[in-house]
Amino acid sequence: MLTRRAIMLGSVSAAAAGPALAADQTAQAFVAGIYEAYKGKNGNGRPLDNERMIRRYFEPTLAAAMVKDQREAARRGEVGTLDFDPFVDAQDWDIETFDIAVREDGGDKASATVKFSNMKNDSTVVLDLVRIKGEWKISNITWTPHEAPNSLRALLAHQ
Repeated sequence: MLTRRAIMLGSVSAAAAGPALAADQTAQAFVAGIYEAYKGKNGNGRPLDNERMIRRYFEPTLAAAMVKDQREAARRGEVGTLDFDPFVDAQDWDIETFDIAVREDGGDKASATVKFSNMKNDSTVVLDLVRIKGEWKISNITWTPHEAPNSLRALLAHQ
């Protein structure tokens, strides 16, 4: 029979293992984890509606720019500069599959090219990745086809 101490120890061990597992994640697994949430008509995606979620996926300087933009827009009672989902370059989606190709440099940088068809329109999204303290983060997103500016950093700088 499990004792309360054994249950608590197991819970603490599992909680401690969570960050360690995330730190060991490959760039491929990081990107696949993001896009898995977009599959199908009922895919909820990865909402970036709060600072915690933004900082979970984006490197610190890009995250800070995104958070600043959201806060300034909220003060004005407006929608921020990023008025679409940057992972799929759309406000709505119906995506069945993703083709994800990751190229790692063997160090702390990688690039992921994600190809998909959303509502019969072919799209390509390129994620520039950096590993910070053992965790992959996005340092930029580039969209094709897309009107200028066609990257997340350029869009935020353009505001």
